[in-house]
Amino acid sequence: MTTSFELDAAVAETTRRTEELVRDVVLPVEAEYDGRAHDAAEGLRLTLQDAARTAGVFAPHVHSRYGGLGLGMRDRAPVFEAAGYSLFGPLALNCAAPDEGNVHLLEQVATAGQRERYLRPLATGAVRSCFAMTEPAPGAGSDPAALTTTAERTSAGWLLNGRKWFITGAVGAAFAILMARTSGEPGSQGGATMFLVDAGLPGFRRLRDIPTMAESFFGGHAELILDNVEVPHDAVLGDVDQGFRHAQVRLGPARTTHCMRWLGTARRAADIAIDRAATRKVFGTRLGELGMAQQLIADNEIDIEASRALVLKACWELDIGAPAAQITAITKTFVAEAVNRVVDRALQICGALGVSDDIPLHRLYREVRPFRIYDGPSETHRWAIARRVLRTAAQRLEGDR
Repeated sequence: MTTSFELDAAVAETTRRTEELVRDVVLPVEAEYDGRAHDAAEGLRLTLQDAARTAGVFAPHVHSRYGGLGLGMRDRAPVFEAAGYSLFGPLALNCAAPDEGNVHLLEQVATAGQRERYLRPLATGAVRSCFAMTEPAPGAGSDPAALTTTAERTSAGWLLNGRKWFITGAVGAAFAILMARTSGEPGSQGGATMFLVDAGLPGFRRLRDIPTMAESFFGGHAELILDNVEVPHDAVLGDVDQGFRHAQVRLGPARTTHCMRWLGTARRAADIAIDRAATRKVFGTRLGELGMAQQLIADNEIDIEASRALVLKACWELDIGAPAAQITAITKTFVAEAVNRVVDRALQICGALGVSDDIPLHRLYREVRPFRIYDGPSETHRWAIARRVLRTAAQRLEGDR
């Protein structure tokens, strides 16, 4: 399979329509809410998604059988980036985390009955969801194998007990895809199972909402309690004890689509800085004529273009079904840090104006910083990247003996 930097005509048109929707509809709404969607009313989401349907850009990642555009990873990239130009853009297109990743997981792993019950309403925007794996220490976090939430088999199904926290989108979610241990002990590499858990089940409750820097995620970030929550046998998503393996179906693509969306944010920050540099007069000339400002602008363009190239490489490997753990880890690490650099440089170019409420850089800054932690901290990815490289080298050296 070859790849090209030229967009298919239909993808280019979808990207253009997304840009238009974001500019004319979504950015004004984001400004009205100062980018804070975590406690917005459900009506906001529905209004934005209706606008995306009217524009013909709703659910670009969803299969056509569920009402989406059915774009592959490579074709999603420019559309998701265009949506990410606004913090509310992915919400409007129904391609925001965690729902976008959950749609992909359900399409690949769920049974036919589960797809009708959970995937279809999620894909059409009728409901929202969350992905519940992270736990308070010493539970699962950067190390999923530390999983402590348990699922005990009963005659009627399973009994879930444990605690989850920093669960994005949990407030108002109709269901959770929840990881629990069905065998082994915390630290064991296997023994995890994914469950589909409906909100409102007895014993399944939200302990608190966790205030964070990132406030653009609809449904916020919550701490959840599972106290003898009973679910039926058919609540298992995938195979028992294979939850970590099944989760890989979601993690690589979700990390890459995160990069697409945040690249839109970086592009917006860079554009704000360029406009400022082109008009601001200092020291008898325009700011953009000063060498130090030009270096900041140039470095932003380099980071954005390099990030796009890495995203495209990751998308290509995912689209052809190649093992993509290494490239998606490299892409996520580089892009997360590049986006932070771009927004930081843009704020520096704008000076005092950049830290004020008069332009949106302050809200972009607070949103992109956690990206270096979401979906695995940069340090964890670097550790995994190096281990794969060293393992390959050890195998090669062993073969040479």
